[in-house]
Formats: sequence, C-alpha cells, structure tokens
Amino acid sequence: MIKNNQPMLNRLHIALDVLVMVVSYALAWTGLYVGNILFTPDRGLLPPRYYFALLVGIVPLYLILYTVFHLYEPKRIQQRRYEFVNILKANLIGLLVITMVLFLLNNNLYYQEYSRRMVYYFFVINVVMETAERNGIRLILRTIRARGYNQKHILLLGYSRTAEGFIDRVQMNPEWGYHIWGILDDNSPLGREYKGVRVIGATHDLESILELNTLDEIAITLGLAEYAKLEAIVAACEKSGVHTKFIPDYNNVLPTRPYTEDLQGLPVINIRHVPLNSMFNRTVKRAVDIFGSLVGIILFSPVMLLTAIVIKITSPGPLIFKQERVGLHNRTFQMYKFRSMTVQPPSEEKNKWTTPHDPRVTPFGHFIRKCSIDEIPQFFNVLKGDMSLVGPRPERPLFVERFKEEIPRYMIKHQVRPGMTGWAQINGYRGDTSITKRIEHDLYYIENWTLGFDFRIMFLTFFKGFINKNAY
Repeated sequence: MIKNNQPMLNRLHIALDVLVMVVSYALAWTGLYVGNILFTPDRGLLPPRYYFALLVGIVPLYLILYTVFHLYEPKRIQQRRYEFVNILKANLIGLLVITMVLFLLNNNLYYQEYSRRMVYYFFVINVVMETAERNGIRLILRTIRARGYNQKHILLLGYSRTAEGFIDRVQMNPEWGYHIWGILDDNSPLGREYKGVRVIGATHDLESILELNTLDEIAITLGLAEYAKLEAIVAACEKSGVHTKFIPDYNNVLPTRPYTEDLQGLPVINIRHVPLNSMFNRTVKRAVDIFGSLVGIILFSPVMLLTAIVIKITSPGPLIFKQERVGLHNRTFQMYKFRSMTVQPPSEEKNKWTTPHDPRVTPFGHFIRKCSIDEIPQFFNVLKGDMSLVGPRPERPLFVERFKEEIPRYMIKHQVRPGMTGWAQINGYRGDTSITKRIEHDLYYIENWTLGFDFRIMFLTFFKGFINKNAY
C-alpha cells in the first residue's frame, strides 16, 4: 500500500536533494576555479574548505525552503510548471539569505575574499539540476505506476457524473497510480459497471470494508440529490482514519474551478476565481496599462500622424471613428478607431458586421484594418481607463444582448476591463470566427491572469496579432 511507501519515498527524495545540492555547489566552485585560472590568474582564491564550510548551513536551509514550498508533496498533485516555479522561488530566497549572511560575515578576514560569483553559479546550476532531478523522479514513478506498482487503492462512494469523470481521468493517466476498487452506491444495482469499475455494494457496507484496512483513500462522489448522507459518511471515514476527499457533483452548476475563502471559520465557495478582483492585482495591471499606453502613444505617433493624413486625403469625414462598446461591469464607453469606412448613417453601422468585400470599407481602410493600424487610437482608451492593454475584446451593446442569450457564460468577460489584444486574438479568434471559442479563451484568461501572462500576450501580439486575416 502506498501509505507505507510515501514516507520512504520522501526520505529518498530528501537524500537526492542533498546530493544534488552538494554536486551543484561543487560544480559552482569548479566553474569559479576554472574561470579564475582563465580570466583572472593573478587573483587568488580562498582555500576550498572556506567555501564548502557554508554547505553546513546551506543544505538545511534549502531543505526547509523546499518543504515550505511544498516540493515534497506527492507528484500526483503537482503540475510540472508549478513545481518549477516553486523550485525557483525557494532558490531565490536561498540566494538572498546566503548573500545576506556573507554580508554579515564581511568583517571576517577570510569571507571578505569569498567570491560572490560562486553564489550565482550555485543558484543557476542548482535550479537546473533540481528541476532535472524531479522530472527524472516523475518519469520513474510514471513507469512504475503504469506497470501496476506503487498503487494508491481508492474506493468511490456514490455513482454520479463526478464518479464517471474521476474514473475517466484516472484511466487516462495511469502514471497517477490510482487503483479504484469499486463503487458503493444506494441507487445502482450490484454489478453495474463503468469502464471496468463496478458497483460492489451500498453505502451501509462502508464500515465493514474499512475494517479490512486495505484502502489508502476514500473519494466521496455522491450525486447532488444524496448530500443528506454526507455527514454520516464523513463520520464513518474519519472514524477509520482513512484519508478522505470530497469531489462535489457541481460540474453543471459551477462549470469552472472554484476557490474557497474562510469567513471566520465559515467556508465560502466562490463560483469563479478572478485574480483581478484583488485590489493589488488591479493596481499593478492599471499601472502597467498607464505606462504601456503612454509608451504606445509616443512610439506609434509617427504612424498615427501618417495614417491621419492619408485618411484625410483619401476619404471625406472625421479621422476618428467612435463606437459604443460594453466594458467593465457592463458599462458602455466610446471606443476609438481610425475611420476605415465611408461615413454612414448610425442606424446602418450599428446593426451590421463587416463582410468580405464590404463596399463601405475604403481601399486605405482595408489596409489599416488588415494590419490593425485602425486600433492604435485605443491607447487613449487605455489611458482613460476604459480599456486595458490586454483583455477580452469589447463588443457592441446590440451583439452583447444577443450573445448573452445564445452563449453560456458570455457575460463573465465583463468582470475585467476589455483589452486592445487578448488571449483569444493571438490564438486566431478575431473578426468572423467562432464566438464560443473566443469566449472559452477569454474565460481562460480571466481565471488564469498573471502579470507574466499579460506580458506573454503582448509579446505574441507582435508576431501573431497585428496581421488579421479575418479583417475585411
């Protein structure tokens, strides 16, 4: 049973981490030594014992940091990218602590001569080797578990959509090493089967099964209509001491990954996690928007000037086209664009999308739409606070009213400021493309926002976002 293996695996993992740290430190010292011979041969180095004496403090410090950043959690519940981020965070804090200690030791005659390059070499080498070590462990565990070893034995309580979803995911990921014994359910006949997993009894059989002491875990997968049994089932599981997890059957009610907050001991489940609801995140994003819009206005001012001149020469009418769009919290605002069409009655403009070979688009207008030059004035919308550099693209009120009835979760996009560019746009969903797919990408952005994600989208916009093959 895996509950007997996990402590042993953790001890082995710690031993490997110690080995990796020592090897990384030795490689860092070797790099320092070789570099000193090649580039600064006239400058001596401290004897190795003074460098390696610091390992006495570095090893326990890093083991504590790795524990704090959950780097000894089972691999089943850690995604690779989050594990790498945690390795990076732990090593960055370790780097700061070592630097501070060396600063305090500066009065010591020997450590005045300690090369600070050694610390940076160690940081880089250790991050690379710790990441490689953990990926190696993942590969080994995946191979072992796919062959049926190091299994976690689990029993499902309740036959529901959630139970089927759990079974689907376990069977798609044999490297997780889950072995599902069966399902206990009060409303299904004995022997009912889903992808090889059978109903082996009713929930009143739970205590007798727990007495066998062969389970690592219980997963409660009751249907919504059966939640009255939840308290008694949890009590029985807790009494046995078997680790228990609750997988709620709310996929059709809460279609995304919710998060829980604590109100003085009362757990509150938020239907949707929106990082930009945080005041700190909003403030940081707004600061980037203000700075970025000012830079954009200055950088593109020659392009805007030239575009304004050509529009004025080639087509009578105003330079800037203002159009009502729906933004943050469903409030409307006037979005700016360079005019790319002939002047038309507002009633006609509001009710029609641009179509291929649309006669309303001027020849120069077709060019600036294709290259997204018509969107440049939206830097002023960003500066005003109507828009953001990155976010879901805003739509006209008429189409918002239509889409909110036709497309589930469409209105969620208005929980954040609309953007000049977005995750949907750099993935090709611009112009006359699937609104449903566009909303899927917008929701992914809203729920997974980070400042780094914004920078990634802005960077990719230069390569994928300017030329719009769906612009007419």
